[in-house]
Amino acid sequence: MQELPIAPSGILVHTDFITSEHEAELLRVFQHELEWPPERTGRRSLHWGYTFSYKTFSIDRDIPYKTFPEWLLPLLPTTESRPPDQVCLQHYPPGAGIPPHVDTHSAFDQLYALSLGAPVLMQFREGGPVEDGSGGARRSVEIDLLPRSMMQMRGDARLHWTHGIRKRKTDTLPDGTVRPRMDRWSITYRWLRQGAVCDCGNEGLCDTAMQRRGVERGYRWKQAEESKMSEEQEDS
Repeated sequence: MQELPIAPSGILVHTDFITSEHEAELLRVFQHELEWPPERTGRRSLHWGYTFSYKTFSIDRDIPYKTFPEWLLPLLPTTESRPPDQVCLQHYPPGAGIPPHVDTHSAFDQLYALSLGAPVLMQFREGGPVEDGSGGARRSVEIDLLPRSMMQMRGDARLHWTHGIRKRKTDTLPDGTVRPRMDRWSITYRWLRQGAVCDCGNEGLCDTAMQRRGVERGYRWKQAEESKMSEEQEDS
């Protein structure tokens, strides 16, 4: 894998991780052999190993561990000393995205993601305070995730920048080309962090650093529930 010479550091990419023939067979399996959740607007997900929680960006320990299927085994990254603890397959229909986020620091170490189907731009955005303290805009960059490419996030890219995919029907490339979004699948691989403690010290993004300061980490779902409860109390 080669590290991209950009900020944030820690984005490594292996292009053509699999062949186009292998990709075509995987897409056939995804479309015709897997049982997906009910159709909704936006992305859909399937999980193996532990189940990823979109409420806490950690794992859901109330759901039993699920053995990896045979088609997944040849796709596991071989650069780590042990297999991943959690694998998630997601389908992104045209226009779907995922909000900017960091996977919970204390729960997971570095992340890997294999892109299949159509390409898409993923945005990385600097988290926490601006380094020079000027109060200016945080840095951001978009990475073109090409089909059959494996990406690894570690270091700054994993811990100090958020990542997400904007909801939109097209992506505008650096040369001005407007590229329509099409169906895309991604396989994300996660390893549980040994000791479940992160020492990065980022008080804006790290749950360990927040906990040490006595600050509760905010979640969109919790904020929505609190807002709904507040509205109900005002109406009563």
